[in-house]
Amino acid sequence: MVIPVHDVNPARRTPWVTYALIAANVLVFLTTPGTAGTVTGGGDLVQLCRLHAFMDHYAAVPQELIHHQLPRLVPTGDVGLGPHGPGCVVGPPAYDKSPVLSVFTAMFLHGGWLHLLGNMLFLLIFGNNVEDRMGHIRYFFFYLVCGYAAGYGFALLNADSADPLIGASGAIAGVLGAYIVLWPKARVWVLVPFLVFLPLRLPAWLVLGFWFALQAVYSSGHGVSGGGTVAYAAHVVGFVVGMLLAWPLKPGTPPPPEPPGLLFGRRARPHYSW
Repeated sequence: MVIPVHDVNPARRTPWVTYALIAANVLVFLTTPGTAGTVTGGGDLVQLCRLHAFMDHYAAVPQELIHHQLPRLVPTGDVGLGPHGPGCVVGPPAYDKSPVLSVFTAMFLHGGWLHLLGNMLFLLIFGNNVEDRMGHIRYFFFYLVCGYAAGYGFALLNADSADPLIGASGAIAGVLGAYIVLWPKARVWVLVPFLVFLPLRLPAWLVLGFWFALQAVYSSGHGVSGGGTVAYAAHVVGFVVGMLLAWPLKPGTPPPPEPPGLLFGRRARPHYSW
């Protein structure tokens, strides 16, 4: 897995929507009950029960999206003593949840610092150019459409799942899909783990294409144990939708600058034509 650091593709205007989305994601994460324990991966039972209750309320659940039925029992956020010891109390939901709206709220929820920071890194690097090309308003709605497509796409493939679906990954995957369509030859500085982190400058089609290939393989269950806990299928759907929505903009998109004399992070040898 490569870690993107910076792309050689300057934007013409300030990406206010991208910055606002990052700020909103960070703010929601910091104010989510129970996230204090995610700094170290720990947290006591009270925090855990509050976090489960919050996620059940605001996360997107495939069963709810497809069947439009709320569960009879959900975590209340309280701690109780059961036959097997202390645990989270469940009871009838004390709220009226909209499954459609839950897809929107789920886009701003994250399960931990690594989940949050990884998503925000990709959004910061690639979102500014897509926003620059689309314009602020169109980019915002593009982001939402990709997020909704990813959420419902995953739900259709996992209609009987009651596990909460959270994260901005589906919407950000749409941003990556748009980027690879609009600037496939843009150079991206990445860190490649090989004993140490090696800095390389690779074309966007290689970096993002490799990322998409991994998501497609993992979504089929290969390479991960039991499919893992990551909604890889949502990434695949969001990426494809982003590509399709960005395709009409490709003819009028100016090419990215190509720094002279550099190739894959090294100075290229001069060549002569004759």
